[in-house]
Amino acid sequence: MALAVFLSVLSVLSRLQAVKSGSGDLRNQPVNMLANMSPSGGGGDECDHVMNLSAAERCAFVKNTPDCNMEDGFINYLHVAFCLLSPNLTPLTITLCIIWLLFLFLILGLAASKFFCPNLSAISTSLHLTHNVAGVTFLALGNGAPDIFSAMAAFSYPHTAGLAVGALFGAGIFVTTVVAGGVALVKPFAVASRPFLRDVIFYMAAVFWTFVILYRGTTSLEEILGYLVLYVVYVLTVIISAFIYNRQKHSVNTSIQDVAHLPAEFNSSDSSDDDDDIPRLSAGEIQQDYDSEYRPLLPYSESTSQILLSSLNPVDNRKWRRKSWRWRALKVLKTPVEVLLLLCIPVVDPDKEDRNWRRPLNCLHLITAPLVCVFTFQSGIYGNYKIQGEFPLWLLIFLLGLFLSAIAFFTTTNDRPPRYHPLFALLGFVVSAVLISAVASEVVSLLHMLGVVLKLSTTVLGLTLLAWGNSIGDCFSDITIARQGYPRMAISACFGGIIFNMLFGVGLGCLVQMVKTHSNVQFELQGLLTWILVGSLGLSLVLSFIIVPLCRFHLGRTYGIFLLLFYAIFLVIALLTEFGKIHIIHT
Repeated sequence: MALAVFLSVLSVLSRLQAVKSGSGDLRNQPVNMLANMSPSGGGGDECDHVMNLSAAERCAFVKNTPDCNMEDGFINYLHVAFCLLSPNLTPLTITLCIIWLLFLFLILGLAASKFFCPNLSAISTSLHLTHNVAGVTFLALGNGAPDIFSAMAAFSYPHTAGLAVGALFGAGIFVTTVVAGGVALVKPFAVASRPFLRDVIFYMAAVFWTFVILYRGTTSLEEILGYLVLYVVYVLTVIISAFIYNRQKHSVNTSIQDVAHLPAEFNSSDSSDDDDDIPRLSAGEIQQDYDSEYRPLLPYSESTSQILLSSLNPVDNRKWRRKSWRWRALKVLKTPVEVLLLLCIPVVDPDKEDRNWRRPLNCLHLITAPLVCVFTFQSGIYGNYKIQGEFPLWLLIFLLGLFLSAIAFFTTTNDRPPRYHPLFALLGFVVSAVLISAVASEVVSLLHMLGVVLKLSTTVLGLTLLAWGNSIGDCFSDITIARQGYPRMAISACFGGIIFNMLFGVGLGCLVQMVKTHSNVQFELQGLLTWILVGSLGLSLVLSFIIVPLCRFHLGRTYGIFLLLFYAIFLVIALLTEFGKIHIIHT
């Protein structure tokens, strides 16, 4: 509902601006002039101009304009809006698109939190990675999957690059102001000094590098590889600093018997590199203690069919009874999606005694998971592919999956996972990554259509709807962690994750486009709004870099209110710039 109100307000403002703006704007030229412009005439092939045509001409314009061909995604939303539905139903079209957008965000969130992240955690456990390495690599990839795949999808075409820039920078401002400010308001605390300064410095370096690339309007392969190397340097810095800190702490503990006489530096300065903020009881121990109360007194073994049905039930009856009605209503909406995802994506949980081994369902995954990859990878182009023009590829994948499934079923038991069970984590990681990428492409295509219909730039849609949709989960989770008494963990997640999103979102997005086009990446950005976006993020980081040390690294409620006001002012300036109230005066 809030999204609907927001888009309605933007639509009204954009229409008022279209009426008030001068004749220099190409969108306000006479309709016949736009209709008679040739595709090679420099601007007549822009899909944004469709709203300046009459309702009867829009469908033909969308069909004949190359810029309106949305190759990424399963649905051509522009064709749906202008050809399939009546022009008189535009409000209904926008409402349906908003509902579908919320549903796509729901799929993104569930696929990332319930399948992508747990499998990444299982992979890191199988590789015996330390908490620091796993946190800045696999955990960062899991938390930032929606942002990264959305950026990669948006960078696929120059006219949607602004959507990626708006989303990455908008999410950065949202997380470092709204989320960090919310953590400070909920639980004032003293931030770990060295990790905080390290993260802010690396993030400022990433923002400045991105600013240079955007200012030039193009980038090369060497710059993009350097972009990715910067994150490798960040990971090495985290590992080395944690190693040095742990060695220093160990030497102090062995030389001083009384722990109370430890220097204050080791008690508070760098605790986020250690495990001081993390509960001493592991997740596996908590789960085992929780399940022990409900463990049957007599041994009981479920049949294969019962295991399959219970595995596909995402509702925990014990949790259902303890939760509020709001949680139950949301769970009812999420249950159909969760069931479909459970049918397609395996999940390995190292914290459980059986590692979440579900023999009938995992054997079924060997069939469904590869088929999902075939039908969703690159918008399903391989779903219709035929080997030598005769044998369908999906049928071959189905037969191979059926063969492997039969072998796994007859060589395993229900109560003990096989030795190769960790490979199911790798399978789940690949399938969830492909699915998240496909859904992210749909989100980008849908937002592009909304931008065309509402006459909004892709940048403002990226810094609002896309950034909010991808970051709202982090907002609730970080504030919840702060309320539970771990604000340092929450603030570390605020800065550590967005560094990964920025470097890999831009780096991999540009790299994929280079592979497709075999040329350097070109950016088509929305002028002043882009620089306001970049400048605001840079300013927020500089202010945090200055103010937090001046406050002796204590984040209180005053600082939290300051961050929230900063975001509100930024959002007002960005929207005023979008509607031409703030603009550059040409002399």
